Amino acid sequence: MALEVYGAAEIQDRLGISRQRAYILINRRDFPAPAATLKMGSIWLKADVEKWIAEKRPHLNESDEEA
Repeated sequence: MALEVYGAAEIQDRLGISRQRAYILINRRDFPAPAATLKMGSIWLKADVEKWIAEKRPHLNESDEEA
């Protein structure tokens, strides 16, 4: 089983927001903690980010169900 992770760019794309807004969100206290921090930046478990999206941005899941 492959480890599914998001970097800041994937979070930006998933949420449909600017790079600046993505960095604001990932630094919020209620955003999941990174799974690891690498030289290229932090990475988050996809499941943790998707759970946060379901709780904080449920309208983004509606478009996924229609697709």
